[in-house]
Amino acid sequence: MHGSTYCASKVTSETSISTRARIQAEISALWQLAWPILVGQLANVGMAVADVSMAGHASAQDLAGVALGSSVWMIVVVTLMGIMMSVNPTVAHYVGAGQNERVGHVVRQALWKGLGVGAAACVLANVASLVFDHMELEPAVYSIAVRFVQITSVGLPAFACYRVLYGYSASLNETKPIMVISLLTLALNCLLNWVLIFGHLGFPQLGGVGCAWATMLCLWFNLVGLFWWMRRSPAYRSTWPFDRFEWPHRGKVHRLLKLGLPIGVTYFAESSAFSLIALLVARFGSTQVAAHQIALNFSSLVFMLPLSLGIALLTRVSQALGAGDPQAARFRSVVGVATSVGLALVSALLMAAFNQEIAAIYTTDTAVAGVASGLLLMAALFQVSDAAQVSTSCAIRGYKVTRSPMVIHLTAFWIFSLPLGCVLGLAPNWMPWRPAQAMQAQGFWIALVVGLTVAAIGLALLLQRVAHQARPDQGIRR
Repeated sequence: MHGSTYCASKVTSETSISTRARIQAEISALWQLAWPILVGQLANVGMAVADVSMAGHASAQDLAGVALGSSVWMIVVVTLMGIMMSVNPTVAHYVGAGQNERVGHVVRQALWKGLGVGAAACVLANVASLVFDHMELEPAVYSIAVRFVQITSVGLPAFACYRVLYGYSASLNETKPIMVISLLTLALNCLLNWVLIFGHLGFPQLGGVGCAWATMLCLWFNLVGLFWWMRRSPAYRSTWPFDRFEWPHRGKVHRLLKLGLPIGVTYFAESSAFSLIALLVARFGSTQVAAHQIALNFSSLVFMLPLSLGIALLTRVSQALGAGDPQAARFRSVVGVATSVGLALVSALLMAAFNQEIAAIYTTDTAVAGVASGLLLMAALFQVSDAAQVSTSCAIRGYKVTRSPMVIHLTAFWIFSLPLGCVLGLAPNWMPWRPAQAMQAQGFWIALVVGLTVAAIGLALLLQRVAHQARPDQGIRR
């Protein structure tokens, strides 16, 4: 009796150790993929910071023009990034299935898709810039904003094709090249800004327009640089997509679009909601706007960590499904989401504890710092839900499910968050249920907490259902 009890205890202990070892191994594998992506994402954020700070040193009009142009351009870029993400799960499924010979065809067709979608995005960005015609802007600010969109839009086809190579490389577990090219691009962007904005090395002084030229040239450098790395690295030889030429295949391009368009709409729903909130807060004056931008900038910086983990998780889940192992995919999903949420909890506690110090880094204005520190507390509240929603949505995309997450995001941001934000932030007189006075920026940030929580809960339930319905025989099928 005692012997059987001892044996049972020993088996339980060994099982516990085995599970712990599997979790540690999965976290390690996830982090090996994620940290170069994180460095690359931070480099991209650094480019935006360099653009704003260097344009601001040129003149207030240059800064305003670059900021307005970037607000339109970034919505298009983020949407385009989502549309092109269909490459990641498709390639990773084939890699997991050991069907390397099929990867090249997918990448070639995705590049055709990138050229088409990038050209459409170029036109769309220029059409969207017409919004400046309906804004009361100084002539100099208007000119810079329009020129910024016109010039940077020329780089959108290159950006779309770069995201194809980005997804291809990440799906092969090769994320360090992405990091290196992003860091080189950051350095190039700073150099080009210095030369073109301020007119050094014999170039004309272009101000904010020079920032646009620097951004456009960096988009093309990203594409050429990553291609050059791939051409020289042996890691891509077994799947090299440029050993032959093929014309676009309507069926394959359509399937990639069908998979990617909902992701693009999802990204658009989130980015446009944040942009609209910034416009709605503008009516409350410079203090509220500045505080909103501080809180948004810092929370966006912190968001790069769960986003990078999410992109790595997409690859891990897709490869397991391609290998016909839905149990491994489910295990990787759970560990990945739990890791992201755990790290977000730490960042939330730090943000709440040092909210005043963080605000003080951005501004010496006591009024702005006071409002910003309060908004940073709101940002700390949604760190966990934000990490949960981005990691679960990436895991779900690993299953090639994209339409349901789109519906959840649209519901969370456009049915819950924005209407609630308008009620709390604006307190319109015609609303029967409204606060006694407008809560201004704080009201919108409370609504963001609600919207992100709704998205996190909805996506967690969807992931649970999708993971349990996955079958070994549906690994690489659409």
